[in-house]
Amino acid sequence: MRNIKMIWDFRGPAAQKTAEHHEIHLKEYIASEKVDCIDTGFESFSDMHSIAYLVIPEKEMIKVRDALKPHRGELYEK
Repeated sequence: MRNIKMIWDFRGPAAQKTAEHHEIHLKEYIASEKVDCIDTGFESFSDMHSIAYLVIPEKEMIKVRDALKPHRGELYEK
C-alpha cells in the first residue's frame, strides 16, 4: 500500500514556530481519531517558509484530508 505525505505550508517570519505548533495539533488529532500514522514532523526551508506534515497510509487519506484540509499532498517514499 502507498503512503501519502500531507503538507501544510506556512510563510512569513513566524513560519517555523507556526509549523512546530501545527505538528502538536496533528499529533492530537492522530490520538483522538486513532489514525494509523507513520510519521509527523516539520521542516524549515528558509526564514520565511516552513511546513508541517503527516504521513499516513493511503486508506486513511480521504478521512484525514477532509477533516484537516492540507495545502497539498504527495506520495511518500522512504
